[in-house]
Amino acid sequence: MTIELWHLVLLLLSFFGACGAVAKMLLRDLNENHRQLQARLDGLERNHREESGQWQRIERELLNLKAELPLHYVRREDYVQAVATIGAKLDAMAIRFENILLKGGNRES
Repeated sequence: MTIELWHLVLLLLSFFGACGAVAKMLLRDLNENHRQLQARLDGLERNHREESGQWQRIERELLNLKAELPLHYVRREDYVQAVATIGAKLDAMAIRFENILLKGGNRES
């Protein structure tokens, strides 16, 4: 079997053309996948920025709450101590009034 030169050239051109077509299809698919991946990454980056902003807002609000909390909240122990102090002062005043009344009652006699 003899192959003429033009058959060999045509066969090689067909082979390289098929290889080029396959390479072009693979490159097109690769570019499409790259575009889709880039779009997904852009979406993730956008979501990350939004979530980061939300976390910063929450952190700011928490810091504001921590700053305002002592102004609006009294611990139970502090309240009990304040009430006990007021009670002790009232008792001391009552004793003083009693002493004054007793001394005043003794003077009239």
